[in-house]
Amino acid sequence: MKIAIPRERRAGENRVAASPETVKKLKALSLEVVVETGAGLGSNLPDRVYQDAGAEIAPDAASALADADIVLKVQRPLLAGEGDLDELALIKRGALLFAILNPYNSRDHVAAYAAAGVNAFAMEFMPRITRAQVMDVLSSQANLAGYKAVVDAASEYGRAYPMMMTAAGTVPPARAFIMGVGVAGLQAIATAKRLGAIVSATDVRPAVKEQVQSLGGSFVAVENDEFKQAETAGGYAKEMSDDYKRQQAALVAEHIKKQDIVITTALIPGRKAPILVTREHVASMKPGSVLIDLAVEQGGNVEGSELGKVVVTDNGVKIVGHANYPSRIAESASLLYAKNLLALLQSLHDKEKGVTLNWDDEIVKAIALTRDGQVVHPAFAGQTV
Repeated sequence: MKIAIPRERRAGENRVAASPETVKKLKALSLEVVVETGAGLGSNLPDRVYQDAGAEIAPDAASALADADIVLKVQRPLLAGEGDLDELALIKRGALLFAILNPYNSRDHVAAYAAAGVNAFAMEFMPRITRAQVMDVLSSQANLAGYKAVVDAASEYGRAYPMMMTAAGTVPPARAFIMGVGVAGLQAIATAKRLGAIVSATDVRPAVKEQVQSLGGSFVAVENDEFKQAETAGGYAKEMSDDYKRQQAALVAEHIKKQDIVITTALIPGRKAPILVTREHVASMKPGSVLIDLAVEQGGNVEGSELGKVVVTDNGVKIVGHANYPSRIAESASLLYAKNLLALLQSLHDKEKGVTLNWDDEIVKAIALTRDGQVVHPAFAGQTV
């Protein structure tokens, strides 16, 4: 079986779907691996490291994808009209495509996969079950995004994080407030704490309170009955009532005035990101404060954030809306993402048949968007081009 790793062509994407380590392990499964030239350059992985690992280097996407049985990508393939290359047209019918496909924001692509006869699997739909933890791309990438957000905040902030006592005087510690305590939020708390900040955090899920405190942060939330039931069985935050939002906003309004760094991470799958920080909140913050909006690509948690821009408000507050945070730390992100993909393929591999699909498997059912020319995921079933 042939596995193709093409170069990513979407703007700002520096990651790659394979590493030299995963290439070696795929080769050990008797799988042919072809990497398009330049695919790893954005992650500091030149062609030669893939060659040394046993991969064939293809001169272009067409050569890499030709007759490939499995295609591994970071982001969804380009369709006709999206760029200078129709990547989907180069993938043969019946091939398996594994990538972060972002189907809620690209429903036309889902129908296109079906029309092309490509069996497409959205890696971000990986179920949060024990045996799939090693395949969980959302966690691996969000973890790095949370770390990078704190580092970026330090770069934008005009003061130091830790308290420093010097002969010239004392530098007070920065106060960092993390809004949304998922994987990214927890890493942001840990990183900001390691850098010496006074850290606080908030979330609508009661289970995270102890996690925040275990990392040395203080927990900020309206802890009423609705708060105690504000988590789905899958571990995601529920949409809260308007009344709760008003109470939480009042609490945050008082807390946020004292903060130097605010990092927002709140996302609801398939929905626009909830507004956590209003213009009034921003206006109350001190000059030089920094807000990092990790949800900017889904509409943003911060009013006034702009995708791909650093906005400086009239009162001197910076609102950072960088796109694609994992790509900003591409080498580490690629290595982890490649391991996620490897773990999935290893779980699907049969010594005699190669990579095979059990369509009744819990993992396969959760991530499958299309099968044999049909849209099969219940969230998108019935879509056609």
